[in-house]
This record gives sequence, structure tokens and C-alpha cells, in this order.
Amino acid sequence: MGTVNVQGVCKQFGGQIVLDQATVEFHSGETVGLVGPNGAGKSTLFKIIEGEMQPDLGTVTCSRGMELGYLSQESDLDPNKGLRDEVMGAFEHLFAMEKRLHDLSDRMAAGEAVLDEYDRLQHRFDAAGGYDHEQRLNQVLGGLGFGPEEYGLPVSAMSGGQRSRASLAKLLLQDSQFLLLDEPTNHLDIDAVRWLERFLVGHRGGAVVISHDRYLLDRLATRIVELEKHRLVTYPGNYSNYVKTRELRLLTQGRQFEKDREFIEKERAFINKHMAGQRTKEAQGRRTRLERRIGNGEFVLEKPAESRRVKFDFDEGLELDGPVLRADGLAKAYDDKQLFRDLNIRLDSGMRLCITGPNGVGKSTLLKVVMDQVERDDGEFEFHRRANIGYYAQDATELKEEQTVVDAIREVRPEFSEERTRTLLGAFRFSEERVFKKLGQLSGGERSRVRLVKLLLSSPNVLILDEPTNHLDIGSREALEQALADYKGTIIAVSHDRYFLDRTADRLLVMRPEGCRTFAGNYSDYIGQLEREQQVQTKAKQQNQRGKKNQRREKRREESPFDRMTIAEIETVIMEREEVVAEINERFADPEVHKNREKTVSLSAELEVARAELLAAEQAWSERADES
Repeated sequence: MGTVNVQGVCKQFGGQIVLDQATVEFHSGETVGLVGPNGAGKSTLFKIIEGEMQPDLGTVTCSRGMELGYLSQESDLDPNKGLRDEVMGAFEHLFAMEKRLHDLSDRMAAGEAVLDEYDRLQHRFDAAGGYDHEQRLNQVLGGLGFGPEEYGLPVSAMSGGQRSRASLAKLLLQDSQFLLLDEPTNHLDIDAVRWLERFLVGHRGGAVVISHDRYLLDRLATRIVELEKHRLVTYPGNYSNYVKTRELRLLTQGRQFEKDREFIEKERAFINKHMAGQRTKEAQGRRTRLERRIGNGEFVLEKPAESRRVKFDFDEGLELDGPVLRADGLAKAYDDKQLFRDLNIRLDSGMRLCITGPNGVGKSTLLKVVMDQVERDDGEFEFHRRANIGYYAQDATELKEEQTVVDAIREVRPEFSEERTRTLLGAFRFSEERVFKKLGQLSGGERSRVRLVKLLLSSPNVLILDEPTNHLDIGSREALEQALADYKGTIIAVSHDRYFLDRTADRLLVMRPEGCRTFAGNYSDYIGQLEREQQVQTKAKQQNQRGKKNQRREKRREESPFDRMTIAEIETVIMEREEVVAEINERFADPEVHKNREKTVSLSAELEVARAELLAAEQAWSERADES
């Protein structure tokens, strides 16, 4: 079994510690999820393992012969090549073997004794899928959302998302034994993520995955490693098991922290009181023991990280009487592309409709239609007369640049104390120093988080959210989901985050190029329904294939020359064909045949025909024997 061993790794940048005594082992045959807040150092750890960056202290060792495949968030594609040619570079080793095979074949034809080398190389070439590379290329590019019309697209003309997908395709086709995948689901729509998930399930080696896709980590991970306070902590099982175990661990550590703090404070109070009195020796002894225990790490000296649960205290009275939204026959197209048609929606108060599907089917456009930002082609819609809509768009820029983060939140809820505001912001990963930053100094992701918190605190009775989990790390996503779980109003949300869909939706609108369907329940309910439908279709297809196979068998029997033979005559044919096959195999041993490539090819074709005739005779004998 191959192993990647990270031992005592330390790394800092400009005096800021990123990794401190980070220690972990990764093994081939397992898929590990690497989690932690944005900026914690997960990508840095990958770069150190891959060798792109050196640790300040510590070591990284890999088993001899272990091939690492590394997907970075920065694309390293050749801008002068087209998509297909660049991704085809994953097969350079196969092309080199193929060229070597041709060279060996020519040398055999010239009389050189290189048959053994040719056979060994041919076996390696076949085992590596040498003749299937074109099919594999099409499968991977198609699975990651590229159509044949994009194969010639120059790398230099690609968007950042397209380059990320192309880099992922090239890595997967290289078939490395152990994969380091840094946010592989970025820029993938929900169909491509499901395809990647199935690909990784079938991967023969191991993998470590940095991802905010908790659904993927639930389905793939056998272990979760969290980068917490510059160190690595391991949790057995998948992501959901990690969440439960981590909460219990934090609760236990919190209690122990309070207990240890109380003990240490009492000991130090006693020591300070009696160091200069009659009990000086006792105080000195207790001080020595206390310092020794602290040095041995017997106490929890740091307060554990806070739980990710946070309460938003929504206003009462968010529920409305009667339907909140009615939409009938909605349709929208751009030029010749029909996004949706005859779309009907009815939402009662408190319902949670989540909309999902691949890119380009009109999910965000549908939200803009019902927000009257985009004109519909057909249909009608109407909101409740008392609907107070809070809309989170992906591209909104309504923040005041000179306002601080804290002031932006307290503008919505002025009754909140600064401490209460900072606690809410902390759940969305705003550290103590960043809550006083001006909004104009924040990154795009940070600005999105501020907008989300402001929207939630404004307590509209209808929330319309367009990809609200974009730019959020796992902790912020969980804070958002908890807030929405406490929210009593009506939710309409577009998302490709399957974990979010599971925790938020009570009905699902799935939009696809072939049409739209509504399902009761969440994403897992939808997948279960699809699997049941596929089982029914597969069963019907198998029955149809069996019927066709029986028809072909009957037709063969009607046309077969063996129909006019007795079973004894068929046995004679079988023996004759066996002799022919044996005789051809003997001719392969002739050195003159090996020297002549044309003779080798001709003899191979002759052997294939003889074997086919033998197989046909054996099948006829078997069917005749069953009838007797």
C-alpha cells in the first residue's frame, strides 16, 4: 500500500504561521476530505506534498514509485494549444509506447529477435488502455461539460472556469495513482459534479480532496482531516460523521477548558498567597507541579473554537395567508435557445422551493423574470399582496464602500450590540480585525457574505436567493443553513450545492434542456426517484434485449448449416476445426513468420476465422444437445 507521510511540517509567510507541526498519513485506496476555513493553509499543504513548495521544518515522504497527480487552483495549460490537443497531452506516455511498438515491429520484420520485448510492451500498452484513449478523452471532456464543438477552442480564449475544467480533465486522464484535488468542483455544474463523483468512486488509487462540496465528501470520504489552528486533526468516516464528532469534541473540550482554568486559577491564587509566608515550601512545591503539568500538556489552555450554530432572531409574522406565488405558463427564450416554457409554480406560505440543474438552462433567468428584471415571453405570475421580497442576486453591488462591516450590519439592526453583531459576523468567518474593515476593502466573497447577513437580518417574508453558497466556506454555509432552518417565511433558491438542497428544500424544481420537472422533497429524494425510474427502464431494456436475442438465436438456427447435420456430424466438424486452430498456432512458432509482418497479420486473421468457425460449431452442438 502506498503512503504519503507528512511529519511535523511547519510553514509561515512573513511571520504569519500557516502550518505548525502538521502531521498526517494518507494511504492509497482511501479518499480523504481536507477541510478548514478559507485561508487556513489547505492549498499550502498540497503544494508542500507535491514538492512545489518547501516546508520551513518537517518532512514529506512518499512510498517508492507512488505517482502523484496534483490539481491546483491555478491553471498551467499551454495557451498556444487548443482544448483537445492540450488535454491529449495526458497520453504522451501512450504515444511513446505506440511509437516504440511500431519500431519493434519493423525490427522483427527485418529479422531481429525482439519478440519478447514487443510482447511485454504490447501488454503494458493494452493494460494502460492504449487503443481506447480517444474514447476516454471524449468521455472525460463530455462528463466535465465540454461539447465536441469546443474541442478546437484555444486555451488563450477560454474563461477561467473552462481552464479549470480542462486542467481537471487532463489530470484525470493521466490516471495517476494518488490524487491531490484542490477544489475540483469549482466551475462544475450539478451534472458534471455527479459525473466526477462517479469517476472518483471508480478510481483505483487514493485521493485527498479539498472541497466545499459536503455532499461529495459524504459520498466519497472515508476520513476527514481538518486544518484547525495550523494543525491537522483526523476524524473517521464521512463529512456528516465529522460534523457530529466535532461538535461533541468541542463540547467536551469546552467543559474541560472551564474546569482546567478554574483549577489553575485556584492553584495560582494559593501560590501567590503563601509564597512569602509559613507555607512557602508547600507553595513552591505546588508551583513546580503545576508548571510541570502545564508543560506536559495535561490542561486545555486554549478555549475551543465556537460552535457554528448561530441564532438570527427573525421577526415574527413572516407567514402569509394563502398562496405566496402563482406562476402559469411562463416561457423565456433567447434567440433560438428555449430556456423554459409552460412552467407552472404554486407556492404556499412557508414552502421552500429550490431550483437546480446544469448551467445554461435558465435558472437565474427565471428568478429575474419573477423579479420583473427580465421580460417573459409568455405566461403570468403573481405574488401575495403583502409579500415583502428579499432578493439576493449573484451580481449585486448595493453596498456602501466607506461603511465598515459592523456598521453595515447595525444599519439593518441598530438595536444589536457590537458584541452581538460581531458574533453573527464570526459565524460567517469575519475575524475580529476584519469586522472593522471598510466594505470597499473587502474581497468579492467577503462582500457577498455581508450582503447575505444584511438580507437575513432584514427579515423579509419571501427570500429569493440566487446561488447563496457561492464564495462561502463550509462554516459559513452551515451558518446560512441554520439561519434558513429557523426562518418561517417562504424561500425560493437557485443552487448547485447538493448538501444545501438537502437541508433547505421541501420541493425541487429541476430544470434541464429537455424540460422542467417538480419533485416533492429534497435533493436526495429526487435522486432516489431517478434511481427508481432508471431501475424500471433498465429492467424493461433487459427484457427487450432478451427478446431480441432470442429472435436472433432463432434466426441463426433457421439459417445455420448445422441444422442439416446430425449431432455426430457436428462433432466431426468440431474436431476438424480444433486441428486447424492447433496447426495455425504451430505455424506462429516459425521464426520466418516473426520476421515477416505481413505473414503475421495474415496468419492472425486466419486464426480468427478458424476460432469463429469452431465456436459456431460448439454452440450448435450445445443447442442440439439441450434439445435431445
